[in-house]
Amino acid sequence: MAGQLGGQPIFILREGAERSRGREAQNSNIMAARAVANAVRTTLGPKGMDKMLVDSMGDIIITNDGAHILRDMDIEHPAAKMLVEVTKTQDDEVGDGTTTVAVFTGELLKKAEEMLNQQIHPTIIAEGYKMALDKSKEILKTMVKNVSEDDTELLLKVASTAITGKGAEGGRDKLAELSVSAVRSVVETVDGEKKVNGSDIKIEKKTGASVDKSELIEGMVVNRGRVHDNMPKRLENAKILLLNIPVEMKKTEVDAEINITSPDQLKLFLDQEEKMLKDKVDKIASSGANVVFCQKGIDDMAQHFLAKAGIYAIRRFLKSDIEKMARATGASIINNLNDISESDLGSAGLVEERKVGGEETTYVTGCKNPKAVSVILRGGTDHVVENVETAFEDSTRVVAVVVEDGEVLAGGGSPEVELSLRLKEYAATLKGREQLAVMAFADALEIIPRTLAENAGLDPIDKLVELRSQHERGMKTAGLNVYTGDVVDMWEEGVVEPVRIKTQALNSAVESSVMILRIDDVISSTRSAGEMGPEGMPPGGMPPGGMPDMDF
Repeated sequence: MAGQLGGQPIFILREGAERSRGREAQNSNIMAARAVANAVRTTLGPKGMDKMLVDSMGDIIITNDGAHILRDMDIEHPAAKMLVEVTKTQDDEVGDGTTTVAVFTGELLKKAEEMLNQQIHPTIIAEGYKMALDKSKEILKTMVKNVSEDDTELLLKVASTAITGKGAEGGRDKLAELSVSAVRSVVETVDGEKKVNGSDIKIEKKTGASVDKSELIEGMVVNRGRVHDNMPKRLENAKILLLNIPVEMKKTEVDAEINITSPDQLKLFLDQEEKMLKDKVDKIASSGANVVFCQKGIDDMAQHFLAKAGIYAIRRFLKSDIEKMARATGASIINNLNDISESDLGSAGLVEERKVGGEETTYVTGCKNPKAVSVILRGGTDHVVENVETAFEDSTRVVAVVVEDGEVLAGGGSPEVELSLRLKEYAATLKGREQLAVMAFADALEIIPRTLAENAGLDPIDKLVELRSQHERGMKTAGLNVYTGDVVDMWEEGVVEPVRIKTQALNSAVESSVMILRIDDVISSTRSAGEMGPEGMPPGGMPPGGMPDMDF
């Protein structure tokens, strides 16, 4: 990038920097974002195909979850990365609809490119898209149905819709049931509003059994067994102590040296060490605790004393798990053995060790009012269990959103067709050039039912015409049954999803499209190949992994 001053060029950017301006920059960004959208388009809907992702280590992931695919793809283009962020936001906020938002964003940009070719300014397109978004939210409000936390049948339909197409259809009913039960177990009312904290639902994956063997535990399941074989395997009416300190000899704060000159002195030293460990165990036992979950280590000698006292102990307990255990059992997390009181202990009806999927697993059940629950997901192979976990997480998040918002919508492409028709009527009332952008937005919405039909092997044009016809007759919930190829009432089919999936997808798609459209200059700074940093190092310091001859 250079300017002219008195015939001399003035260089502003570093040599080797790249710059693209105007339509060239817009076309490049739009093309990159559309390429990302097309990459996940075939995964949309119950009949969507899967993607196999192989990483640099040769590990394989098979999935059709849009956010998962885009997260694991090694995407370089900055505009394409923006689309990845959109899907990540959708996944974080709602848990489903990630492919929908990517495909819709890609279509909005395609329509915008057509308008740019007609010399319509990006600002006009952005304004029209925002007007269409506001109108869409108004229209969606007329299509909403309210739902309560007690409406089990509708919540199961919501969960089933989220699971469909995730590669876990074999156990769909079981997973839907587990999702609804898990969410109901952890829902809390804060200031009159229902809140669901997804981290209160702990997932343990185990291979070696069918999906139908998955189960919900009203309490906690820990993927660890007892630290000592002489400890009891099963304890009823458990009193649980949670420790955030090691049950080991404490290292001195200063360097010290002990000179031992005779065997008697060594024995005294070891006896004293043993006594100190026994004192620690005695403090634990005197508190009334018979189960100990320790976040740090437990010395071998301390394990022996704990076993003799009939105490069930687990060490190296994860911080996230110890917090969930505190919520599930009502225990306090202890940082000092001298401060233990009976009120700090949690309680559970039963603590026992079982062998699940070839691994020792601890079950903590019978909690009086568990604020955290565990779900054990089963599957024949690791890939199956991964798909089951993705499906379960999506359905759980979607059910949680419905419980929090209390609003649902018919699915199967019906909201998009209805919005498209109503927006075209709205566009006809506009006088400026924004009318073209609103019309383009309405056309872009039809990419969802069109893609659903394509992925099911149906003729997209025939199905789109049929859908429009039904909606023109006033059937607002008419959608596409991808299994039969018929246009039917989605409410009766039980295809239901949260309103937040649609509103979040529309918001994110418009915001990212507008952001990409408003970029008219892309400047990429690169260092020249011959440039070196201080002391002969490449720019930016040492290369990753050190110099070739360095041995770490």
